[in-house]
This record gives sequence, structure tokens and C-alpha cells, in this order.
Amino acid sequence: MSASSPSILRGFLASEAAGGVLLIAASVAAILVVNAVPGGADWYHHALHGPVGPALAPALGPMTAHLWINDGAMALFFLVVGLEIKREWVDGRLASWDRRRLPFIAAAAGMMLPALLHLWVAGGEPVLKAGWAIPAATDIAFAIGMLALLGPRVPIALKLLLTTIAIVDDMGAIAIIAIAYTAKLDPVALGAAAVVLTAMFGMNRAGITAPAAYLLGFALLWYAMLVSGVHATLAGVLAAMAVPIRATPGAPDAPDSTLHRLEHRLHPWSAFLVVPVFGFANAGVALPADMAHALLAPLPLGIAAGLFLGKQVGIFAAIRLAVAAGIAARPRGATWVQLYAMAMLCGIGFTMSLFIGGLAFADHPALIEQAKIGVLAGSLLSAMTGLLLLRFAPPDPLHAQIEREQAAEIDRDGDVAR
Repeated sequence: MSASSPSILRGFLASEAAGGVLLIAASVAAILVVNAVPGGADWYHHALHGPVGPALAPALGPMTAHLWINDGAMALFFLVVGLEIKREWVDGRLASWDRRRLPFIAAAAGMMLPALLHLWVAGGEPVLKAGWAIPAATDIAFAIGMLALLGPRVPIALKLLLTTIAIVDDMGAIAIIAIAYTAKLDPVALGAAAVVLTAMFGMNRAGITAPAAYLLGFALLWYAMLVSGVHATLAGVLAAMAVPIRATPGAPDAPDSTLHRLEHRLHPWSAFLVVPVFGFANAGVALPADMAHALLAPLPLGIAAGLFLGKQVGIFAAIRLAVAAGIAARPRGATWVQLYAMAMLCGIGFTMSLFIGGLAFADHPALIEQAKIGVLAGSLLSAMTGLLLLRFAPPDPLHAQIEREQAAEIDRDGDVAR
């Protein structure tokens, strides 16, 4: 890719924004089908939960459309997330510790405070404690989709910080899923998964760069983990760690890098198909007639409070303290009001929150529905307030000049301040 070509970062932000809009549309469509279409709720339930395949894993039983989406298609989503994390860590905005400090501090605070707030509100009932991680995640596609609605009013530095925080957030959510939401393990299948993963790292060491070889390894790893009891989607992240990358400091990306090639090919499928389909399959909740009463139940209230209050307070306070202590610098071109609005948008949990909710209450379908109400309410409130605040926040006095400089740096180097 030449220096005059659009950078991978600009393409990533554009596709995430478009994918976020599709995700919103698909989720609204699911809610309308369940609540506004006669017989829609029955159709929605049977279409998603009726058997459509054999039992690939004894613990799961016959495969359904919902299982194929949540345990199958979402593995591709996690593969793309893993590729993005590795690229950013090796060759992007997380490639050095001075650039990791602010997003790591903000993301950590933005995960801990929502979890603690949820436990404080809903933790009095033991069964509800399992949902502590639901409000800890940020939906990068949804959040960037919101920023896209405001166009050039949003500083580039703000988009980059939100993206980086969300990527670090994804790392934390993946670790939580692996540690806190793993069922009983099958040691034979787990051993097979370890053999496959070792073989993939061996291919990397041997200099094998064909993307097809790593996609085959990913498929085998997914099946082994599906049977093992570790959530199968984590196969995507582990497989991504084995994919070779050629670092290209000072350039957008490397056309002969296996990781870059796979990311370019798979990201559109993830953003424009997998994530919207997941949204449609998981957002279809029957809205109760007395919505206010439903939201005041401990589980929805704890999740909504964690997303809306915990995220904005945790992330903004962490950024403010880090800057005041000299640990990190305030992003150039973004005002404090704009940074607070960005912290609000981080309260859009949606995709990962719905996913974790399904894992946390896998044996309690009624609680999954309650969790969905909390996720939808907290995410919607965070989206609307953050959007309005950004819309009317005064820009930095040097906004236009800084934006031109940073846009030129992105297209020249594939990143800012590289």
C-alpha cells in the first residue's frame, strides 16, 4: 500500500462506523419483530432456537441458529478482534508503553467501576452476582457509529482514543470470558486444542504465510474448544495470536503481512454480517408494558447503572487523574467536555454485554431477558446523552488546524504521532 493510499486506520474507522449503523438497524428490527409484528415473538423464538443441525458438542445438544451465531459466527468476530489487538500491540497505537498508558488506565477504571456498581445494586441476590461483567464492556462498532453521525465535529484524537480504549476493553472482556465463564472442561478436547494451537505457532515459526493455512487451523481450534467446555469463540483470539505479522513502522500496513491480509479480508464480513446478525439474534426482547417497573428490578437496574454511570465516571475520572499526575497527556484537539462525552459513549456495551449476559445466565432464560433490558437501557441512555453532549460541546479553538494536521499524518503514516 502506498503512502498516498487510505490508511488501514481510516478504513477501520469507516467500516466500524458503517457496521455500527447496521448493528443499530438490525437490533431495532429484532425489537420491532418481537413487539410490533403479530406472531413475531413466536416466529423469532422458533427461528432461533429450533434444531437446525447435529449435536457438535454433547454439552450443547443439537445445534440451533442461535448457537451457530453465538458460538460459531461470533468466533469469526473474535478472530478479527484478536487480529486488531495484535496489530495495535505490535504495529499500532499500543506499540509502545507511553501510548498504552492512557487507554489501559481508562479501560481498567471503565471495567472495574461498572462491575462494582452492578454488584452494589444487584449483588444482594446471589444468582445475580454472575452478571457482574455485563456492564464492563464497550461496543466499538456501536460507539464509533454514533461518532459517525456527527461527522467532522468529532476530533480525530477522540475517535482514536475511543477506539483504543474499546480495544483494550475487548482484551479485558476476553480474559473475563476465559476465566469466569468457562464450563466443565473436557481434558481430551482441551489437549487437542493445545496441539492445534501449538501447530499454528509452529507454522508461524516455519515461515508459513498462506492465510488459508491459518484459517484451517482456526476452524480446527474452534471445534476442539467447542467440545472442550472453554467458550468456542475464544478460539478466534488464540488463533489470531499465532498469525504472522510484519511490522511496518511509518507505513500504513504491509501487503505481504499475513495478519494484515487476513484482517482486510475478514473485517468486512465481521462488521457487515456477523455483528448485525448477532444483534438481530440477541436484541429481540419482549418489552414489558410497565417498562419503568421492569427497569427498577435489581438486575436491569444494576446493568444500566453500570453502563451509564460506571463507565462515564470511571473512564473520565481515570483520564483526568492520569493527565493531572503527568502519567499521560490530554489528547490533542479534544476538550474536557468532549472527553467526558466520549466517556459516556463508552457506556454503549451492547454486543459484548449481550454476549456476556448469555454466558452469565445460560441456565436462567428469564434473567437473560432481564439482562437484555438493562443492556438496551444503559446503552441507549449512554448513546443519546453522549451524542447530545458532543453535538453541542464547543470545539477546541484550533480544531480545524489540528484536524488537518492529524488527517495528513494518518494518511501518510497509518497512525497519528507515529
